[in-house]
Amino acid sequence: MKKKLALMLAVMMMLALLAGCGSPAPAPAPAEEPAEAPAETPAEEPAETDELTQDYSDMFVSIATGGTGGVYFPLGGALASIFNSYVPGVTANAESTGASVANVDLVGQGESEIAFIQNDITYYAYTGTEMFADRPAPIDNLRGMAVIYPELIQIVALADAGIESVEDLAGKDVAIGAPGSGTEANAKHILAIHGLSYDDLGKADFLSFAEAADQLKNKQIHAAFVTAGIPTAAITEVATTADIVIVPIDPGKIAELSSEYPFYVEVSIPGGTYPGNDGDIVTTAVQAMLVVPADLPEGLVYNMTRAMFENRQEIIDTHARGNDITLDTALYGMPIEVHPGAARYYDEVGAN
Repeated sequence: MKKKLALMLAVMMMLALLAGCGSPAPAPAPAEEPAEAPAETPAEEPAETDELTQDYSDMFVSIATGGTGGVYFPLGGALASIFNSYVPGVTANAESTGASVANVDLVGQGESEIAFIQNDITYYAYTGTEMFADRPAPIDNLRGMAVIYPELIQIVALADAGIESVEDLAGKDVAIGAPGSGTEANAKHILAIHGLSYDDLGKADFLSFAEAADQLKNKQIHAAFVTAGIPTAAITEVATTADIVIVPIDPGKIAELSSEYPFYVEVSIPGGTYPGNDGDIVTTAVQAMLVVPADLPEGLVYNMTRAMFENRQEIIDTHARGNDITLDTALYGMPIEVHPGAARYYDEVGAN
């Protein structure tokens, strides 16, 4: 009996030992650490717009020209067409105006983005001289875009008046342009460089082109100053009824003139331009030019300047004066600071 009890106790102990050696219950899995958040990619900065290829959407460009019967207006229309076609986003339109003096005010007051203005008028406005002398201040926010074609100063005289040089105007009756006009300023400067004043003339008549032409035909005056493109209709008209001469200006005097007034240049009137004047005649000229406001964006002016020269055939097809618009003469007689956008284009193409 004792033996049986001992055996049972041994079996029970063995079963207990086996139960204690069983595999332990699996420990709970440690909580997963949160995955590391991916590093934030910095937001891309918007690419810098190249000012030379910028789309000037909604940019309206008003081009101030002159009367519809003049040269400025058709040239302005051709420029508007070029800008609309080749300068992205620009809407350009040529506006008929009172020409140079009126256009100075339009640009100066921010009402036009481009204007056709004679370079001497531009200079007077910029320096507050001549017809701008009574203004409160010079109009100094004007900048040059391009010089485009010459407007010649022609001294026309009756052939029998004995006038062969500027000095010969002394004691003669001379039309010097309308009061306060660009022509009158030209006459005053040219007389002065030759040592003459209005008092040295027999009579200084303040006459328009048409009035001067009538008085020459009627032999009421001996000579007249006319500043215009050639051939000038008023002079051609006189030549149909009277013998005329175009009085030359000595190149040395022109050099003196341009050293004092940077807008004057030397030019020649080709022989045959007027009846009875078969040889080339040396004279001086002011220039028609394009003026823009100083604060017009550099990229816009660059693109307009480039478009004009790269597509100048479209201007030539519109008007013969387009032939005068060349890179070789774009800065010839430039009287004021060139706009940085235009200067950038000229530097790029080696036109300085």
